[in-house]
Amino acid sequence: MPTVLIILPEGFEEVEAITPIDVLRRAGAEVTVAALGETTAVKGKHGIVVTADRLLSAVPAGHTFDLLILPGGPGVRKFRADLRITAIVRAQATSGKWLAAICAAPTVLNDAGLLKDKRYTAHPSTADELKNILADQRVVIDGNLITSRGAGTSLDFGLTLVEKLFSPAKSAEIAKAICA
Repeated sequence: MPTVLIILPEGFEEVEAITPIDVLRRAGAEVTVAALGETTAVKGKHGIVVTADRLLSAVPAGHTFDLLILPGGPGVRKFRADLRITAIVRAQATSGKWLAAICAAPTVLNDAGLLKDKRYTAHPSTADELKNILADQRVVIDGNLITSRGAGTSLDFGLTLVEKLFSPAKSAEIAKAICA
């Protein structure tokens, strides 16, 4: 069973986190939701509180998962201010396992030096900083990096993650089951 870690900072974009968690769990992935802060109750951008499985501090240092997901939203500022996130992202990238970011979260990948010479997309609000956004692409895959544009592309993003972790057939099965 593939393992997935999704990290939630205060202010995360709810749709960008919950949609991938949902479709990955439907597919059979072992998804761990980790809170960046000091409590497992994490409030999203729109006031929805999600209870994480554990604190990020309880995830063993250096441990990698088959997939690491960073959701977007204003909470991305907290990712960017936390040196643990840079280390986790770099370790995941070095492992060759999947690394996914949506909305403003590709800025975290950029901070870690991972977008150089890569194809990617991100939310239009990051265009001043991320000069090479593929604005016409909903999801972009380059090597082990998967990026997506924002809340409106969350289902495409989640189904792409299922496709890469499992298979195109499993992604199609989930899409059909949820009428996507």
